[in-house]
Amino acid sequence: MKLPELPDLPVRAELDRIVGTLAKRGTAVLVAPPGTGKTTLVPLALAAGTDGRVLVAEPRRLAARAAAARMAALLGEPVGATVGYAVRGDRKVGRDTRVEVVTSGLLVRRLQNDPELAGVDVVVLDECHERHLDADLLLALLLDARAGLRPDLRLLATSATVAAERLSALLGDKVADGAERSVPEPKSDAATSAGTGDAEPASLAGAPEPASLTGSGTTGAPVLEVRGRTYPVAMNYVPALPKERIEAQVARATRAALAESDGDVLVFLPGAAEIRRTAEQLSGLDGVDVIPLHGRLSTAAQDTALRPGARRRVVLSTAVAESSLTVPGVRAVVDSGLARVPRIDRGRGLSGLATVRVSAAVAEQRAGRAGREAPGRVWRCWPEYEHATLPAYPEPEIRTADLTRLALELACWGTPDGSALDWWDAPPPGGLAAGRDVLRALAAEDDNGVTDRGRRMAVIGLHPRLSRALLDGAAEVGARAAAEVVTLLDDESLSPGTDLIHSLRTLRREKPARWLREVQRLARLVEQAGTGQARPGQAAQERSDAPRQPGTAPDTRAAPPPRSDAENPAAASDGGSSAAASDAVSPAAVSDVGRSVAAREAGQAVARSGAMSGAARSAAGADDPALVVALAYPERLARRRAPGSASYLMAGGTAVSLPPGSGLGDAEWLAVAVATRDPGRSEGRIRLAAVADEQLARRAAPTLLRMAEEVDWIGGDVVARRVERLGAIVLSEKPIRDPEPAQVEAALRRGLGESGLSLLRWSADAESLRQRLDFLHRTLGDPWPAVDDESLLAAMDSWLAPDLGGARRRADLERIDAGQALRRLLPWPEAVRLDELAPERLTVPSGSQVRLDYSADPPILAVKVQEIFGWTDPPRLADGRTTILLHLLSPARRPIAVTADLPSFWRTGWPQARAELRGRYPKHSWPEDPTTVQPHRGTARNAARGQ
Repeated sequence: MKLPELPDLPVRAELDRIVGTLAKRGTAVLVAPPGTGKTTLVPLALAAGTDGRVLVAEPRRLAARAAAARMAALLGEPVGATVGYAVRGDRKVGRDTRVEVVTSGLLVRRLQNDPELAGVDVVVLDECHERHLDADLLLALLLDARAGLRPDLRLLATSATVAAERLSALLGDKVADGAERSVPEPKSDAATSAGTGDAEPASLAGAPEPASLTGSGTTGAPVLEVRGRTYPVAMNYVPALPKERIEAQVARATRAALAESDGDVLVFLPGAAEIRRTAEQLSGLDGVDVIPLHGRLSTAAQDTALRPGARRRVVLSTAVAESSLTVPGVRAVVDSGLARVPRIDRGRGLSGLATVRVSAAVAEQRAGRAGREAPGRVWRCWPEYEHATLPAYPEPEIRTADLTRLALELACWGTPDGSALDWWDAPPPGGLAAGRDVLRALAAEDDNGVTDRGRRMAVIGLHPRLSRALLDGAAEVGARAAAEVVTLLDDESLSPGTDLIHSLRTLRREKPARWLREVQRLARLVEQAGTGQARPGQAAQERSDAPRQPGTAPDTRAAPPPRSDAENPAAASDGGSSAAASDAVSPAAVSDVGRSVAAREAGQAVARSGAMSGAARSAAGADDPALVVALAYPERLARRRAPGSASYLMAGGTAVSLPPGSGLGDAEWLAVAVATRDPGRSEGRIRLAAVADEQLARRAAPTLLRMAEEVDWIGGDVVARRVERLGAIVLSEKPIRDPEPAQVEAALRRGLGESGLSLLRWSADAESLRQRLDFLHRTLGDPWPAVDDESLLAAMDSWLAPDLGGARRRADLERIDAGQALRRLLPWPEAVRLDELAPERLTVPSGSQVRLDYSADPPILAVKVQEIFGWTDPPRLADGRTTILLHLLSPARRPIAVTADLPSFWRTGWPQARAELRGRYPKHSWPEDPTTVQPHRGTARNAARGQ
């Protein structure tokens, strides 16, 4: 393969060294920032140095098509000749194709079918730094295949960041020595033509630095670094105004960029919805075209953003333009600082794409887009002081995403737990276990490994939940109808509203090409999955029946050659699917639709053959989108919580609500396809759903049906009923007349735990006893018991159990004497000193017995001051450990003073109190020295009588 004159990009001068290093060592890591030519020039140079095919794995379909188009243009050929591509639903390759650009997910599927990658000499893993789930899995599988079957397979991992140490160790640990011996030498003319060019290096002041390359690492794979040509970039920070939405903030920054810079403006936003709203904010700009760029657009629309325009442009892009693509003419970048990443909430059964702050590495990549062709400027939509708080690198998807599909691929590879593979970051055990549980419920995996059904699901290339909905739904509604719904579930952007059925009708009427192609592809796959045409060779399927040792790839020696991608539509699949497919629920929720796998597969054959009558098809739920949704997400079947309410309870136990104007407000039942929950909100929000009914719910989720006798504390009392449930949803209930006593007691205990001990009868004496015991526990400790609510509830067996045994309802609790029950906790023999250590009443000098208030610390004695005349040393409590706090009262029982030091009060406080009160209460005794006067009750006459 002879290369033409290549553009003067930084990597061009180093192509010979890159090709030679990879040929010698077999593996290498290439670190190069965006714009250096690593995605387009390096694969061409590698193809020129070998006879086999070069595969380039890209994380996104858009990037794969763009890279192939650029390389083909450099060769002056159409795509599909020397350079081709393959993405889900679209493939352009030919007999003479030497460089094929594929998505990571598609290459995973191809590797599963053909672990030897026959005819492939080099695999380039592009943009490894993005840490997509498919890319991490592909790296692990390629390393395993290379260690066992293909030690001559060359692997080049490219990254736009310099953190390549771990990647180098992975690529070099096990195979560097063997690779050096077995990899053939490159052709002598591999890069001779690639490295030529007429362009002279710039010599003017301010020109970019020339490219340089360094190699490092002796034990791992060599790390080759190509430095990009960078122009200076000026930073501007644009904090949000109060209550300003991100779209308005970005639009404000974009207008500033248009006013203060030349050239096109590249704007980074987290998703298609924000792109649409920002475009609305920027409508009406004179002489400026506002162009969207994201992966859900048509190929023609994407190409528009990647070509120079006749006028100045504002390109509103998702993360796809960070490193994988080159948008020409950009001189300014506006960065929202946000990205959309997959997240899963297993506790609530919700998953999807969450909006998060970008990492510092991503922010740097985005900013670098402004300095690719000339000096540029960047507007960052966050305060400057917040930049230091950004995480250093993006979180790998393998740590946060749903791992059900990963678990299926690992089962197909023969290592269900992934322990036989070398990982950049190993899958979290909890997430992988949850994914495997779902696979078992789907009958995709059993004790012997992946099942035939699991392999058919893997061939389809969707999330296993969607594959289940497609396979089982085809038997219920037909392959075409099931494929239409599944395509919509896999691409939520096809539905602008909440009503799935309305969106489906619109799609059927308008027939957009992207949706129609995918529907046709999935319908064909269902038919071929039923006949076995889409399955790989039988020997290859059996590779997972026995566990393999690390470093040994699946044995496919007895397998027939794999079909070409044209014969096997599964190879045209990305292997990815919507992040909303969740593994966050009980596996039972996704079990078979009330029949065995064999019976269901027989039903699929009948449906495909057309043998089912129209009436029978209708009765089976033909053309019922809600049924297909429920087959994918049975735990998201939802019932309205109250008449007229917008709040629904899903079978998984999560509450969700319909947004205003959804068009679904009158539905009693919904099959929820997409629901999310914003931080801080108690309920999730329904994003996409179809109207359902109870009959459909029973058919779609029979394993969630439960009939049980329940005795529980509900609504403030014991309720005994026979309940039929669909998961958390109550379908019907009938009262039980004579529930089991043990169940009633357990319900009463739960009621006390929820409503508190105030349900018991607490007389004044009972409250006083509890307070006295609490005082002794705080003052003396053991053996005096703790009597706070938490401790009493935990020790109910010790003091309340005899009374609970005869109770049946709340009214019975209200008749229980809490004080009598509490005396069961008194410690013996110490209990005989209770009145001595903490007396309920205290005898004062007048002879009155005054109740102590133990609710305060220290205890309070509220007494009329005349009754303690002559008292100079009040008694102490708890063996002298605690003083009492005196609340001295007037004859009208109004407070005079509060003191814990009575002698001091008689000396200093009494004269002022006497002066104020003697005129107000002239009939009472107010002596100058109360310590020498006889205490008394009532007036001064009583005091004289006492003398």
